[in-house]
Amino acid sequence: MKLLSSLLALAGLAAAAPGFQTKEKIGKVAAWPDGPFVTDKRWIRNASGANVTYAGANWPGAADVMIPEGLQYQSIEYIVSKMKSVGMNAIRLTYAIQMIDEIYGNGGKDITLQKAFTQALGATNGPKVLAQVLAKNPCFTASTTRLEVFDAVAAECAKQQIYVHLDNHISKGMWCCSTDDGNSWWGDTYFSIGNWTRGLTYMANHGKAWPNLMSMALRNEPREPSNIKLSTYNWQSWYGYIKQGTAAINGANKDVLIFLSGLSFDTYLTPVVDGTALTPGTGKFSFADFPGYANKLVLEIHNYQNSVSNCSTLTSTLNTDGFNAMTTSAVNQFPVMMTEFGFQMDATTWKGTYSTCLASYLPQRKAGWFIWVLAGSYYIRSGTQDYEETWGLLKHDWSDWRSPTYVNGQLIKMIKDTLS
Repeated sequence: MKLLSSLLALAGLAAAAPGFQTKEKIGKVAAWPDGPFVTDKRWIRNASGANVTYAGANWPGAADVMIPEGLQYQSIEYIVSKMKSVGMNAIRLTYAIQMIDEIYGNGGKDITLQKAFTQALGATNGPKVLAQVLAKNPCFTASTTRLEVFDAVAAECAKQQIYVHLDNHISKGMWCCSTDDGNSWWGDTYFSIGNWTRGLTYMANHGKAWPNLMSMALRNEPREPSNIKLSTYNWQSWYGYIKQGTAAINGANKDVLIFLSGLSFDTYLTPVVDGTALTPGTGKFSFADFPGYANKLVLEIHNYQNSVSNCSTLTSTLNTDGFNAMTTSAVNQFPVMMTEFGFQMDATTWKGTYSTCLASYLPQRKAGWFIWVLAGSYYIRSGTQDYEETWGLLKHDWSDWRSPTYVNGQLIKMIKDTLS
């Protein structure tokens, strides 16, 4: 893939913010994406030493079909261009471990789109939707594989200078998340620890071909399962699992950053930041436990406190839950990103306390973020085909913004303020 050259002052390099190095200080011009990235306490830095953060959206690809959503309605180029048009510089691209499991179960060969759509949508609707995908994306055929679609998304993002953050969203390809979906915690019904580390290794290695793959996440929203009793749901066990996962990713791809998600649907990482005991044991988080890649770790937090009525209450909670890792008072300093937040996309919800507070809080801290969700609809969600996503940035047919008033009244400014 031929990459475009760019100056360090492009969107995503927040060189003008306090603590950011300027182009003059760096003294050279580097080619985008100027990786690999590393961390330096609360900052993420590119290969030239300038600070970088993300401002983007979630593009789901982990549900039943196990390819990025929306391609029956629009081309990959069109969808990426919509993100680029408002200044976004990154996508959180989700995938399911099942996709890799099926590759191993198929003699090392990925499954074709024809099979993927048929097994997810049925013998009648599967071929129909696939025909729509091929019409909108003529570079594909029925024999194109799922990973080749991911490759095409990454390639188009690179062409338009958008970073890719790859997220292991779930094990079994389906809608996420609930406490009884079998994907909640290591050892849950579908959550095989061995398959998980194998999948992380596979995708980290596969992603070496994507020059804009800058980071990967270990797991989306770890949570206590209600369908099965697991005594390992605790911080002590969590620490053991994340050491396995980070080692798997770094062992296969030493360039990418690795995002760590916390307990209770990834809503807090307090003991990691505060350096307190990882209960029920007495051990504590230590960067020394990640030899050779301690400067690759980033914390991620999700927040959906949509009913909050006071911004100071929300920001206080966020600080306590993990964002104070971006302060000098933290025992363990990290970059922190909010990789999921979202709300109903209509004419007024974005004017409420939750949205306006985050639109101020995150840019002020130069904290990266991904809004949930880009998708205007899903191939299938919880058994309903062509499911309408009312939280989606895009309309049902992915043709335009669902809430232009939000995009023009808040989102564009939030992006600009985050990346400036």
